[in-house]
Amino acid sequence: MGQFVLCRKPKVPGGDVESSGGGAFLVLPLSKTGRVDKNYPLVIGHSGPVLDIDWCPHDDNILASGSEDCTAMVWQIPDNALTRPLSEPIVVLEGHSKRVGIVTWHPTARNILLTAGSDNLIIIWNVGTGEPLISMDDHPDLIYSISWNRNGSLFCTTCKDRRLRVCDPRKSEVVAERLAPHEGIRPMRAIFTKDGNIFTTGFTRMSQRELGLWDPTNFEEPIALLELDTSNGVLLPYYDPDANMVYLCGKGDSSIRYFEITEEPPYVHYLNTFSSKEPQRGMGFMPKRGVDVTKCEIARLFKLHDKKCEPITMTVPRKSDLFQDDLYPDTAGPEPAMEPEEWLDGRDEDPILVSLRDGYVPPKSRELKVSKKNVLDSRPKTRRSMSTVDTNSLPPQLLERLLEELQNLKATVLSQEKRICDLENKLSQYTNGTA
Repeated sequence: MGQFVLCRKPKVPGGDVESSGGGAFLVLPLSKTGRVDKNYPLVIGHSGPVLDIDWCPHDDNILASGSEDCTAMVWQIPDNALTRPLSEPIVVLEGHSKRVGIVTWHPTARNILLTAGSDNLIIIWNVGTGEPLISMDDHPDLIYSISWNRNGSLFCTTCKDRRLRVCDPRKSEVVAERLAPHEGIRPMRAIFTKDGNIFTTGFTRMSQRELGLWDPTNFEEPIALLELDTSNGVLLPYYDPDANMVYLCGKGDSSIRYFEITEEPPYVHYLNTFSSKEPQRGMGFMPKRGVDVTKCEIARLFKLHDKKCEPITMTVPRKSDLFQDDLYPDTAGPEPAMEPEEWLDGRDEDPILVSLRDGYVPPKSRELKVSKKNVLDSRPKTRRSMSTVDTNSLPPQLLERLLEELQNLKATVLSQEKRICDLENKLSQYTNGTA
């Protein structure tokens, strides 16, 4: 809980987060303040821009990233800081045919990661083996957001087709859905709350920003619906389940609104607004384990500016220096509640809670070990080389896929050869002075 990430090629003091190979991101210790050296080591494994990142809730050194290169990658970040560029991920997850825009870890099961891409496909992986466990193609259009519920038995999604869906991943089906929870056509966001309801942000038909609270067992009428203001910025919700509070940050806004969700009307209570002079280009939210309990800090957000990243702390003033039990109920700890196989078999467990009374002390770094299964291990051993394998013995689907890949590779080689010839001709013309 001592590092944060800058990605999507933001400008940071001292230089851009860029690399010659494609997408890169920067991992900085929380104690690192001030100007960042332009030669500071980057994470540079992706060949396209990085679109989303997510720290593992069960290991503070493990980070997942999704990119325009159609892959998701899992990284092991050293305890203190990077001393040299990191280009080798622990595992590369390849299964999407278009860019991967969403990565999110399962809240209670070890090594379970969900990815969603522009191919409208959701894949749930076991990163310990590098294998896809579940694939869902129920969305006909681009997926805007995904949020697990507290025990990871369900997740909710918002989509460009203006539907809010609740999905059961182990059944690979949509168990509930609502058309147009907000009447506007602009993007929506949705998150599960601690008590199982769904909090949404969207737009009215008149392009006013709007909040909603819904019971997924009865989508007919909202529990609460609240209009805010008129603005183009999509409201991004960050949820604190311990305090049952939601922080709303709009891209391009210069303010952060926060609300409390209760069981009494009006259910979504406006609390206050944090305002500043500069608009935010992005926002990050620190898990409760990272806050400073000695200063009565209940939340910390990281606001991305054009040329800096600014921490914003939310505190509740108290005169006493003693630990404030009412501010810090037990929170989700770093230990997973179950293994991937248990979750896949249908088991559900709430997060294992820890006390923040003496502050959070992270456990020793645990290395994520990936044990990929070799499909060749299950085949009878043979002395024949691959060039002498009888293609008639291959399954028709596999043979068709291999032939298709071979044709694609041949087409790529031909196109590159043509490009090389064109470049050689241009070079020859410049050399001879004819160009």
